[in-house]
Amino acid sequence: MSTTSCDAVVVGAGPNGLVAANALADAGWDVVLVEAAPEVGGAVRSAEVTAPGFVTDLYSAFYPLAAASPVIRDLDLARHGLVWRRAPDVMAHALPDGRAAVLRGDATATAAGLETCSAGDGDAWLRMVGDWQRVRDPLLDALFTPFPAAGPVLRLLRRTGVSGGLDLARLALLSVRRLGEEEFGSEEARVLLTGNAMHSDVSPDGAGSALFGWLLVMLGQDVGFPVPEGGAGRLAAALRARAEGLGAAVRCGVAATAVEVTAGRASGVRLADGSRVTARRAVLADVAAPTLYRGLVGPRHLPARLLDELLRFEWDDATLKVNWALDAPIPWTAPAVATAGTVHLGSDDDGLVDVAADLTVGRMPEHPFVLLGQMTTSDPTRSPAGTESAWAYTHLPRHLAQDADAVDAQAERVEREVERVAPGFLALRRGRHVQRPASLEAADANLDRGAVNAGTSALHQQLVFRPTKGLGRPETPLPGLFLAGASAHPGGGVHGACGWNAAVAALGQHGGLGFVRRALVRTAWSRVLREP
Repeated sequence: MSTTSCDAVVVGAGPNGLVAANALADAGWDVVLVEAAPEVGGAVRSAEVTAPGFVTDLYSAFYPLAAASPVIRDLDLARHGLVWRRAPDVMAHALPDGRAAVLRGDATATAAGLETCSAGDGDAWLRMVGDWQRVRDPLLDALFTPFPAAGPVLRLLRRTGVSGGLDLARLALLSVRRLGEEEFGSEEARVLLTGNAMHSDVSPDGAGSALFGWLLVMLGQDVGFPVPEGGAGRLAAALRARAEGLGAAVRCGVAATAVEVTAGRASGVRLADGSRVTARRAVLADVAAPTLYRGLVGPRHLPARLLDELLRFEWDDATLKVNWALDAPIPWTAPAVATAGTVHLGSDDDGLVDVAADLTVGRMPEHPFVLLGQMTTSDPTRSPAGTESAWAYTHLPRHLAQDADAVDAQAERVEREVERVAPGFLALRRGRHVQRPASLEAADANLDRGAVNAGTSALHQQLVFRPTKGLGRPETPLPGLFLAGASAHPGGGVHGACGWNAAVAALGQHGGLGFVRRALVRTAWSRVLREP
């Protein structure tokens, strides 16, 4: 049995694991990155699965968080082959009655379109954009920094003042439905917010949904919804190339089966091929929290109270994805939709609440909310000239995710919803490929039944409650082990912050005051996990 020794081993080469490996290698650490799949990327991969010459992003596709993330921006991935491409318009919502709301690349153009829907909505949009521009940088720093993020919060308050700070706090607790009603007169403007809030698993009338909708819409207005030229896998490839250029070793096609513990500290990992990687300083895990604690570590090395808390862990909704190779662009009833990269459809503003209610009670939505990507519109390299590589996904109740008949029926409903707002769409299909919840999980174990955020985005599982009641930080109760995946704060999305935060925490425990940091973490965990 072979053994490799390094400073740190990173388990999982999704975007967070890749960012963590880059951060540690930047600091001069000797890093080994291990990945069960045959290639890096996790949920950032692409392939030709519908027809030859048609590139499909298999999981995530549009990356506003990556484009805005100070973590990924500072890696300068353009030097490693990453090129961002953008559609002529950012996104659109195709309403069932033939109307459409369009988020354009220029805020003034977006406002002009909304003004035609309801007098005053254009000015309201520009006010919202102005508010975003004032708080953008410190807010993103606060969102991406581990709790309590005192520095970014203070900078944010200096920008907003007390009154503005209270407005932001209210926004974080508000429902997106209420936000839309307060700010806009038209359904077109409101549905831009609500549709983007539906990227999370928080109901449009649920507390906290306003922040998700507002953040994604404002990022779209700011940096757009860009895609990597040539496919999502190019983003992962650039991250890998950068890490390897710094000396990190990447091993694909071999799964980690256990975290090894020596003298009460994480000391490495065992791999499925029988080999071991020992870590002198840290083990970072870009895996879901239940996988890490119940599977890789196991109860023998963890406090019983943590395992009890883990019983409360809540996954986000399951996902179904349908991919197409189309002989021509999609024939939308509303022509303005044709130039948008991301399209929302299937429901009006009220209908989105109905969809969320169905998911909450475990019903399969009759008219599912559909998120669709026009990939060739966004990046002409994705398919032959005059054609379109497209996909759509929708969320399902988790308990129905393993019902093959129910899942296949929902895939048919997804296609009917597209046909409803784009008559003639079905006749354009050259190839079709369905990714069911089970196949998503089989390809990436972090996508449990197709859950894309490694745990619910609801308020009860955020900050110090993510992934369980704890510190809101990447340090775990097992010394030397750091949670680097999306189950950690700040959660899902391709922003790299979970991996970056884990790397910074590991580096901090081995700096000049590392012994103090380690002692503080031990004390904090002992208080959190103390038996009542």
